Amino acid sequence: MMQRASLRRFLPLLGLASLAACGNAQDVVRTFGLTRDAPDEFRVTTRAPLSMPPDFTLRPPQPGAERPQELSQRDQAQATLVPDSVLAPAAAGAPSPGQQALLQSAGPAAPADIRRRLDADQQRVGNNQSLTDRLMFWKAPTPPGVVVDPTKETERLRANAALGDKPSVGDTPIIQPTKPGFFGSLF
Repeated sequence: MMQRASLRRFLPLLGLASLAACGNAQDVVRTFGLTRDAPDEFRVTTRAPLSMPPDFTLRPPQPGAERPQELSQRDQAQATLVPDSVLAPAAAGAPSPGQQALLQSAGPAAPADIRRRLDADQQRVGNNQSLTDRLMFWKAPTPPGVVVDPTKETERLRANAALGDKPSVGDTPIIQPTKPGFFGSLF
């Protein structure tokens, strides 16, 4: 009798073990529903909500016809990347007074060749060091020129403004570099 009871307990465990040995352990876990599979975020689509039409004399929609209130996937992608493109009819006119004030407070317009300048600067400054170069030249070089003391410079500019002097009056305070000691020169 005892053997039968222990055999009944042992057989399901033996069946699960043999099932697990037949395939990938993750497949078995997924088959038994012990993992959660998240939905594919690229296959999830949104649908416009149902609403009562403002005019009850409208014709019912044709089966299989496109829904007029939904954008195509191309238009949705374009709206995500360039939000103004969806509002093109409204944005075709003059900007609103708020937009004009924002543009004026942003300062002067960027030069027409700003992209070319930025690309040239990036190529000049680019950090294309190999691992060997980074290991050999690990210490950053000291920047050329002088370093302005920000707190003293702020005090000098405020004092000039209080006295009515030009900002260029007076000497600009700089931070004098200290000479490193023996260990400082090593590291």
